[in-house]
Amino acid sequence: MPEPALELDGLEVRYGSVTVVRELSLRADRGEIVGLIGPNGAGKSTTLHAVMGLLPAAAGEIRIAGESVAGRSPESIARAGVALVPEGRRIFADFSVEENLRLGLAGRRTANGGDPLATAYELFPMLREFRRRAAGALSGGQQQQLAIGRAIVAEPDLLLLDEPSLGLAPTAVDGVFGALEAIRDRGVTIVLVEQRAQRTVALADRTHVLVGGLLRMTLGPADADDTDKLIAAYLAS
Repeated sequence: MPEPALELDGLEVRYGSVTVVRELSLRADRGEIVGLIGPNGAGKSTTLHAVMGLLPAAAGEIRIAGESVAGRSPESIARAGVALVPEGRRIFADFSVEENLRLGLAGRRTANGGDPLATAYELFPMLREFRRRAAGALSGGQQQQLAIGRAIVAEPDLLLLDEPSLGLAPTAVDGVFGALEAIRDRGVTIVLVEQRAQRTVALADRTHVLVGGLLRMTLGPADADDTDKLIAAYLAS
């Protein structure tokens, strides 16, 4: 049996008295990409935040590599091999590219020999070229590469991405999705929240559709060209 990197079992997450994620169960095995799509307010970002320990689970269980992370801090979960690339990138504009990348080392579990930024530079050569440049001077697509690179230098086993293509030009989107394939090929498990439903379904091993906090449907790569099915799934009709 494949080894699970992430398991959600009956997860429920609330904001105050409002339940945002309801009885969500899913699994991402090592080296897989699992997509989460759905309309705004469906609970996709909330799910990632709960996995990262930024929000408490009101019910259910979250397991990382088979171990429950209930009650653990985000720092502890990061040390367990999880990294989050948040929506909006949240880079430090006044810091250089290299300084931003080095912030990702705080979540690294081991001090390996060699250049700790080498993987980020290999995935995104632009980061090496502009390593001395202020991050705020980069284009939107370059900033997204930086945000992903910063997460990768921590050498995570599980990478959570929240809307990485948001606001990017088509060529930049192509670069981001290509990088995700390369990251998967390195054995990293990816959970991808995305607005680009068709591209996500085509890329991911499977894609779950969330509507109103509930898992309504699961799609596979073969469904990517079925426009009617995608629309029906997205609207939960």
